[in-house]
Amino acid sequence: MPVHAEGLRDRKKRLTRYALSRAAVDLVARHGLDHVTVEDISAAADVSPRTFFNYFATKEEAVLAPDPEAGPRIRALVLAQPAELSAVAAVREALLAEIAAEVAVDRESWLRRMRVVQQHPVLLAKVLAGGEAVEREVVAAVAERVGRSEDDTYPLLLGAATGAAFRVAVARWSRTDESAPLHELIAEALDLLAAGLANPPQP
Repeated sequence: MPVHAEGLRDRKKRLTRYALSRAAVDLVARHGLDHVTVEDISAAADVSPRTFFNYFATKEEAVLAPDPEAGPRIRALVLAQPAELSAVAAVREALLAEIAAEVAVDRESWLRRMRVVQQHPVLLAKVLAGGEAVEREVVAAVAERVGRSEDDTYPLLLGAATGAAFRVAVARWSRTDESAPLHELIAEALDLLAAGLANPPQP
């Protein structure tokens, strides 16, 4: 059936993309970014350099493996939350449904990528730029939910605060064992935002 065939092709593409990204992270972790080439990554993933460029434009992009659809998906998820939820709650549910579940599936790969990024400022700058793109989608979704302009303080602040909360949760997650799941840390951070930060919560 055509639908089945298309599903198989999509799965093969996802697996190839994953193999290339994993190879890039592993090689850069061992040899450093400057000593790894696209040809090295392609060989490690058992594909041609031409195939590499079907998925990534640069070796840096292969290490980071950004998902260009992540921001639009989160925006759609925020807007799809029940109308009775507050904007913060809608963002919380969207993040838990999208990012937390995805990251938690392969904790070790994410931790390895984080260590590589922290060792290479050029990669860290790209990660921050990608985070800003997602935050803009959150701002747009919040503005639409609450009927405000995207230039209004409320959606802008909530978008920025959400990004900060996510980064804090990921940083804590990377320093703890698996008894502290990422989705719980994200929920905790966003619940603090919803409650306000005038005083720390009681133990």
